[in-house]
Amino acid sequence: MADDKWESVLGTEELEPERNEWILTFADLVTLLLVFFILLYSMSTLDPKKFTDSFLSVKLALGKKDDQLMTARVKSEEAAILDTVMLQKQLIEAQRKVFSDVRTFITRKGVEGVVGAVLEEGKITLRLPGDVLFASGEVELNERGQEVLRQLKDFLVKANDQQINIKGFTDDVPPSPRSRFKDNWEISSLRAVYVLRYLMQLGIDQKRLTATGLADMEPLFPNNTEENRTRNRRVEIVLEKQVSK
Repeated sequence: MADDKWESVLGTEELEPERNEWILTFADLVTLLLVFFILLYSMSTLDPKKFTDSFLSVKLALGKKDDQLMTARVKSEEAAILDTVMLQKQLIEAQRKVFSDVRTFITRKGVEGVVGAVLEEGKITLRLPGDVLFASGEVELNERGQEVLRQLKDFLVKANDQQINIKGFTDDVPPSPRSRFKDNWEISSLRAVYVLRYLMQLGIDQKRLTATGLADMEPLFPNNTEENRTRNRRVEIVLEKQVSK
């Protein structure tokens, strides 16, 4: 009887581990479910890129080949990025051609010593000295300023795919207490507006025109000498190619 008792106990101990193996499988399943719900919660605000990356990672973990990982979303995103890069390259190339044309035009009109031209990041900037366009402390165009703008008219009319932003700048010296202007912001803004209005009179489509006053912001030179202040007092005509939608 004693031997039967020990055999019964030993038999129970040997069978017990086999009966408990399901616990390990169940624990793994619960852990996987927990990870799955955490993943769902983390994507409650769906980010398409993150979702695609997660989706591809799961497929890769399941043994899918690289050529099977591309989805329609990934392909469309790559195509959109490629299209954007190509469009930007085409715009810059087109602006280089326009820049070459405007420099030739300025030389032919004999205003190369007055009007400067710069090409940067696809934008063409024509710089006109403030002292050429305006009398000291004034915002209305003088006769010489009007003449310079008339010289540029033909080119601006022809380049009808360009948006035109007119920017006014001053030096850092504030108006005198006797001035009718409150500050340099007012002076720079009004100067830009007067240039805009005159270009409209010359036949430039008003839908292409905007005006901005920037006072002594973005100086070309430090405002530490009278010569530098003179150079900083200017109007810029910024040309940016308009993309048809």
